[in-house]
Amino acid sequence: MKMLLDFLPIAIFVVVYHVTHNIVLATAVLIPATVLQVLVSWWCWQRLEKMHLVTLALVVVMGGATVLLGDGDFIKWKPTVVNWLFAVAFLVSPLFGGRVLLERMMGQTLSLPQAVWRRLNLAWVLFFIAMGAVNIAVFMQFSEETWVNFKLFGMMGLTLLFVLAQGAYMARYLPRDERSD
Repeated sequence: MKMLLDFLPIAIFVVVYHVTHNIVLATAVLIPATVLQVLVSWWCWQRLEKMHLVTLALVVVMGGATVLLGDGDFIKWKPTVVNWLFAVAFLVSPLFGGRVLLERMMGQTLSLPQAVWRRLNLAWVLFFIAMGAVNIAVFMQFSEETWVNFKLFGMMGLTLLFVLAQGAYMARYLPRDERSD
């Protein structure tokens, strides 16, 4: 349910775009859909993830600029800004408490050597940088419709592949009793 809720605003954005072929209108619908997503997340789980708050802030700011100025380029930059902010967060996380962000997020459920946590964290940094760059390449080199489709299907697919690769890499380092779970 949580994953479906996370992708619902972008799915609504894509549907509205394909029905209207109007990125400004799709963005105008994306803003309240994202606000609703955050409110439902709070209602269901009584907490908000930083990712949701960062995304909400950027949707409101960059989406608001898209709607107010009638220029779809602002919303097209949002995935790059989000990804690059996450890259910075993962990169600088050891400076605040010594542990990498990935270990803080998953260390309660997984036991991995510090070197593995650092490699996995660096892989996320590189992934986020690459995703931001790929987003720029797609919106600058291809049609608006291609970018909209890439935003949902391409980014989700690449993220899923990356997560699966990370899982396969982590599995090599898990103690035998954790592998069977």
